[in-house]
Amino acid sequence: KQIFFFDKSKQQWRPLSSVDDPVAHTLSAKINFPFARVAVLYNDQVLSVGKASWYKFKNGLYAASPDFKKGTVLKVTNLDNGKSVSVTVNDYGPDRSSFPDRVIDLDVFAFKKISSLGAGVINIKIEPEKIIAPDDREKIEAAAVDLDISSKSAVVLKESDGSILYGKSASSVSPLASLSKLISAQVFLDTDPDLDKVVSYSVQDEKYNYQYCKPWESARLTVKEGDTLTVGDLLYAALVGSANNAVESLVRVSGLSREDFIGKMNEKAKALGAAGTHFVEPTGLSPDNVSSPLDYAIMTRELLKNSLLQKISTTARYSFTTINTKVKHNLNNTNNLLFSGAYRIIGSKTGYLDEAGYCLMTRVDTPAGKLIVVNFGAASKADNFKDNERL
Repeated sequence: KQIFFFDKSKQQWRPLSSVDDPVAHTLSAKINFPFARVAVLYNDQVLSVGKASWYKFKNGLYAASPDFKKGTVLKVTNLDNGKSVSVTVNDYGPDRSSFPDRVIDLDVFAFKKISSLGAGVINIKIEPEKIIAPDDREKIEAAAVDLDISSKSAVVLKESDGSILYGKSASSVSPLASLSKLISAQVFLDTDPDLDKVVSYSVQDEKYNYQYCKPWESARLTVKEGDTLTVGDLLYAALVGSANNAVESLVRVSGLSREDFIGKMNEKAKALGAAGTHFVEPTGLSPDNVSSPLDYAIMTRELLKNSLLQKISTTARYSFTTINTKVKHNLNNTNNLLFSGAYRIIGSKTGYLDEAGYCLMTRVDTPAGKLIVVNFGAASKADNFKDNERL
């Protein structure tokens, strides 16, 4: 059983990751649209509930299936203990004529994640997380990459057509922390500012930050009341150094009231199709600023058409001098992947809150085209970068 939605842009039915609950007798799926034409299709030759055994093959999170194409990602749940593991189909089997109730066979490494090997055969259910459609012409590597990431949710979006190449709770809404700043920057740029204009800093800007954190907890630009700098310097400080007070300075000099500015952030998100995204302040310090990896990827796809945002977000280092004090400020980008040189990153933003965990967006130019990679809720900074690289 699988839920499909009708994709008007492609004029075809496309599968959604569907959850089949054999106990409650329900089938459900998440979709990131306010409305959609949906259908449930059922194939009585495909098993979703039954037995699974183990065998030795690649020693990874893989499985053999007689029903799903290689490259399909399945969530396998042991019905006897509730433990789950996500596996990639990379082999054919078992033979239904010999094992009529056998859903799949798990690689020994995957089997051990949800049961002891001594159990031999276990009762399971499967839920497709990534479907390789029967008419898919793309070649799928048999030895698929292990995507056992620690982040709570993630997505990989192909920029050219908006297709989802990988998702893990991709529509799940949670705090997005400083990833909020990319939308703030675009709303500010929508006011058509003069980036060379000299403005003065106000301590009131950072006081807004302290509604959500202690002064020593906030990433900030070290300037004092009355210090002068250009609007462009503030924009770089907000995106390269993720300085929270610089964002509030941009809001103040935008010509909009703070309330109107935040309102325009929400309007921007809605206009871009990010229905699950909401902002209550412009920096991301509030855990009430929420989005999902899919929403954020959808917004990124449009926002980074702005070449200035693309340039600033991927600037590894930026220096400027406050005009009145002649003090030099050196900023390093908070995305460590920019310094490795391993990838052609053409868009970037990091985020962290206790409530959000570590979050990261990278837009990467690859031989397969431009990809937008977003992960939310990594447990550590190291895991955040590792997960994004793996994706």
